[in-house]
Amino acid sequence: MIKTPTLHKNVPLSSPPRAAAPGSLQQELKQAVPFASLHAEAFLNLLRTTDQLQRRLHITLKPHGLTVTQYNTLRILRGAGDQPLSCSEIGERLISQEPDITRLLDRMERNGLIQRERDQRDRRLVLSRITAEGRAQLKKLDGIVERCVEQMLEHMSVTELQQMIARLEQARHPEKPVRA
Repeated sequence: MIKTPTLHKNVPLSSPPRAAAPGSLQQELKQAVPFASLHAEAFLNLLRTTDQLQRRLHITLKPHGLTVTQYNTLRILRGAGDQPLSCSEIGERLISQEPDITRLLDRMERNGLIQRERDQRDRRLVLSRITAEGRAQLKKLDGIVERCVEQMLEHMSVTELQQMIARLEQARHPEKPVRA
């Protein structure tokens, strides 16, 4: 007898074929064939959900002339206070990795949202800080973005949100214990 390999807590790695449930990813994608595994289904659900939530945030920010990454960059620089940050420091803190941070910062500087300067000790290092205009833009958008995010997740209870956070952290950091 062959044993079916299992995941943590005895969840089978591959599940038997099942009919697409209403509202399931399989149905959304009009996929006739079941997913190859539970891992694949969970992963693709995560990607699909991320894409849809980001798209709604993108639509919210577009009339204000900002991308989601530019908004995130402004929040990072505001959070740094008076401390300017290098490209690599900004890149490490971004929610979504940006392949060309220099070009992103060029556009933001042209739009007056940030200013850049060379480090006094190491002239090779370029540091960025948020401008008064960038702060004003964020102040205008903070409530708008907060409402957008709340609307996207308001159908979930506090407990469900806490559980989702814990599970997402577990997926990113499998070596760490799950927080309750």
